[in-house]
Amino acid sequence: MYKVRYILKIGFPLALGGGILWWMYRGFDWSTLQTAFTSGTAWTWMWLSFPFGILAQVFRALRWRQLLYPMGEHPRLHTCINAIFLSYASSLVVPRVGEVLRCGVLKRYEGCSFTRGVGTVVTERVVDMTMIAALSTIVVALQVPVFLRFFHETGVSLSGFLGQFTTTGWLVTALCLLTLSAFVFYLLRRYQWLTRTRTVMHDLTEGLLSIRKVEQPGLFWLYSFGIWVCYFLHFYLTFFCFASTSGLGLSVAAVAFVVGTFAVLVPTPNGAGPWHFAVKSVLVFYGVEGEEAALFALVVHTVQTLLVAALGVYAAVALSFSSKNRQCE
Repeated sequence: MYKVRYILKIGFPLALGGGILWWMYRGFDWSTLQTAFTSGTAWTWMWLSFPFGILAQVFRALRWRQLLYPMGEHPRLHTCINAIFLSYASSLVVPRVGEVLRCGVLKRYEGCSFTRGVGTVVTERVVDMTMIAALSTIVVALQVPVFLRFFHETGVSLSGFLGQFTTTGWLVTALCLLTLSAFVFYLLRRYQWLTRTRTVMHDLTEGLLSIRKVEQPGLFWLYSFGIWVCYFLHFYLTFFCFASTSGLGLSVAAVAFVVGTFAVLVPTPNGAGPWHFAVKSVLVFYGVEGEEAALFALVVHTVQTLLVAALGVYAAVALSFSSKNRQCE
C-alpha cells in the first residue's frame, strides 16, 4: 500500500502535467521553438530576469530565518538560503515535497527543531496567500474597465466569451480545480497526523504563532513584499523577450502573473501544464495569437525551471561542504 501511495504521489502529478502539456501542444509547430531559441528571442531580457528569481528565494530565506529566531533557533543564513534553493528544486520532481525537505535540511545541518520549522512554513504560506489575495484584488479592480470595454467593443457577453472555451478546456480547468481540492484535503489530513502527540502539537503551534514574536515586523513584511515584487519582475521582464508580448504592458503582465500564480497551486512539477494553460489563456484574451502565446509559456517556463534546477544543484554542492549537526544557538 505504501508503494502504491508513493507511486501515485510521484506519478499522478507527472501524468497530470504531462497530459495537459500534450493537449496544449499536440498541434504545435515545433520549428518555432527552434527559431525562438536561436534568433527569435531577446535573451538579454531573460538574463536580466534571473537576478529577481534568485533574489525572491533569498528574501524567502531571510524571512524564514526571522520567523525561527523567536523560538531560539538561529540557523546560519547560508544554510537557510541553500535549504530554500534545494526545496524548490526538489519540488520539480515531487510537488510540495520541498516544504518538508527544507525543514529536514535545517534539522540535519543546524540542529533546529523539525516540527517548529514545519510550523513556520505553514505561517509563511498563510502570509503568501494573504499577499497574493491582496495583489489579485488590486489587479482585478484595475482590470474591470478593460474587461467591460472589451465586451462593449466586441459585442461579446461574458457567457459568450466563456463559451469560446472548448469542452476539453473546461475539462482541464475542472480537473485542475479538483486536483487542487484533493491536495488541500491531503495536506489537512497530514497536518492532523502530525498533531497526534502533545509535543509535536506544541512545536507546530509555536512555529505557527512565531509571527507574533518577530523582532522587526516591518522588516518581515518588507521581505514578504519584496518576494512577490521579485517574482513579478522575474516574470514581467520575459515579456520583452518576444515581439508578441513586448508591447502588452504592465497591467497585462500583472493579470497573467496572478492567474499563473493560482495555476501553480495545482500540484504538478513547478506548475507544468496548468501554468502554461492559464498564461496562454490570458495572453490570447489580450490579443496574442494562440501559437505565439503557447510559445511564450513554453519558453519562459522551461528556462525558469532550469534556473530553479541549477540553484538546487548549487545548494546540494554547497551543503555537502557544510558542517552537520550544528546546534542552533
